[in-house]
Amino acid sequence: MAYSQIFVGYKDILSPEDVREILSVGRAAVYKLLADGEIKSLMVGGKYRIPKIYLWNYMYPNDVVDAGLLQEEG
Repeated sequence: MAYSQIFVGYKDILSPEDVREILSVGRAAVYKLLADGEIKSLMVGGKYRIPKIYLWNYMYPNDVVDAGLLQEEG
């Protein structure tokens, strides 16, 4: 699956609630993944924010995308 086609309908920066919906897991599971660093994240104003690319890299560890190399497909 191409990076540009996944998570359609979600903003580029995801909330923990978005991650919960995408992964179909509970709230506690999402926060554990974030706290343990299994899903990379950023803290903005004391809240977790997850760039789509970080969730992609968690979901597809054998197809890791480097944010510096990411280009729009056209």
